[in-house]
Order: sequence, then C-alpha cells, then structure tokens
Amino acid sequence: MPGALRLPRVGLLTNPTAGRGRGATYGRQAAAVLRAAGHDVLDLSGPDAATAARRAREAVDAERVDVLTVVGGDGMVHLGANVCAGRPTPLAVVAAGTGNDNARELGLPIKSPEQAALLVTAGRTRTVDLGRCLTSTGQTRWWIGVLGGGFDSVVNERAARMPWPRGPMRYNVAVARELPVFRPIPYVVTVDGERTVTEAMLVAVANGPAFGGGMRIAPEASYDDGLFDVVILHRVSRTEFVRVFPRVFKGTHVSHPRVEIRHGRRVRLEAAGIVTQADGERFEPLPLDLEVVPEALSVVS
Repeated sequence: MPGALRLPRVGLLTNPTAGRGRGATYGRQAAAVLRAAGHDVLDLSGPDAATAARRAREAVDAERVDVLTVVGGDGMVHLGANVCAGRPTPLAVVAAGTGNDNARELGLPIKSPEQAALLVTAGRTRTVDLGRCLTSTGQTRWWIGVLGGGFDSVVNERAARMPWPRGPMRYNVAVARELPVFRPIPYVVTVDGERTVTEAMLVAVANGPAFGGGMRIAPEASYDDGLFDVVILHRVSRTEFVRVFPRVFKGTHVSHPRVEIRHGRRVRLEAAGIVTQADGERFEPLPLDLEVVPEALSVVS
C-alpha cells in the first residue's frame, strides 16, 4: 500500500563511474538537494561495490538511515535492492546510468538528479516484488528486473573479457562477435512444477519488463503481480535469430511462433556452462531455483 514518506536521515550510495562519470556529478547534485531540504545525509559510498554494500547494510541494520538512495545505473539499483530487500527501509533511485531500465520502468525520473532527490522529500512509496534465489553457498540473492540465462548472459561474459571498447559499445561489439558462433542451449525449465526440456536461444525470468538498455524482453511483466514472466525463445536458425533479436527493443518479438511466455511463482532453470546475469550484473551459474517474493521492497516513487 502507498504511504506518506517522511525521511530525515538519508543514506547515499554513489557509483561515480556510472554514465561515463555522470554518477559523480549526479551524486553531488542529489546530496545538495537533500541537504537543502533539511535531510541528514550519510555518505555510504565505498571504493568498490562490496564495500559500499557492506556499509549500506550496516547502516540499514543499525537504523542509522531512514531511506537508502542509490545514484547510478541498474547495477546500483540491484545493489540497493539486495540491501533493502525484506526490510522496512525504502530504496530511492537517482538514475545516472546508460540503461536505467528499472528506473524507467518504475516511472522514476531519468537523468534528473534534482527531481529524483525531491521525491525523497515529497514523494511516496510503493511496494514491489523481487526475485530471490539461494545460491550453492547458502547465500540469498535478489534481483528486481530481469534474470537472463542464454544469449544475453553469454554476451555479458564475452564483454567482461574484452579490454576494448569501453562503455555500452562494448556490449554491442560482444553481440556482433557472439552471433556468428552462438549455438542453441539445452535447457530444463520448470515453472510451478511443470517441466520442459528444450533447446533455446535464451531464457529470461522477468520480474520487470526490460533489460540491456531498453530491451523489452517481457513487455507485459509487472513489478507487483506476484508472478514471473518466463520468456523462452526456443531454437531457431541463426538467420532467424538475427532477424528476431532486434524486435526485442519494441517488445514485438513476443508474437514470434518460437517465443513462449509462461507465468509462475517458482522457477528452476537448468543448463550446463551458463552464468546468469540479473539487472545487468553477473549473477550465479545454473542450475538455479528462483522464486518471486511479493512486496519484498519498498521504493520511493
């Protein structure tokens, strides 16, 4: 349920490299707006993501902040969701990345740090679902948007190994290099107990509609319906894949006869040699057991 938001103490996490350095500028601007509005602002940023997450978690657990504000792209939203999941502390987002898929799909200001910061003062909160998995080491991990385990994750792995180019162009180059050699992947996909064995180009477990900087992989997915949209692009020829793949930016790929969308609360995804990505971040290797947790996160909206 929506609720009035009165948040005097704000924890601030900034990724200064987001948006080719835009994050640092936006972080300073957001902090200035918050302080001018009378908030106490605690800078929780660290030299790396792990340190920042630890500082934020400690501040939230100790109730030293009333809201956690992240400045950056989908990776920072992912970090903030993992800190605030299952806790009463709301997450505010100052979108400063190149993709900003989750901020955009949640209806938040894009590339406007002043407007985003003012939502902390004058906005309200909404609760959204999160995806959750228990890793092989017993760690609980969450995601807010889309978990992918197929062509998208293979491209992410390739891009991570490439020293050049930098920025979003690296992903585009990785796509161009992967397409000529990509082969369909054998999967076992189980949705609410219904098991499917198939070969597919990709499988996406979507809590939100978009990933990859505007790819609307699950255009009807909702952050608050208590269900995953499980998108399976079954085996097609490479030529057909090249033809279909660009349609994902408008969401029109869903009409293709080899695209299947299933809905469910629990998903088991199995494939050999695949490392998933979630919210654009390297996630966990398959197999994984995934579940949607309704109203797991409060977001300043």
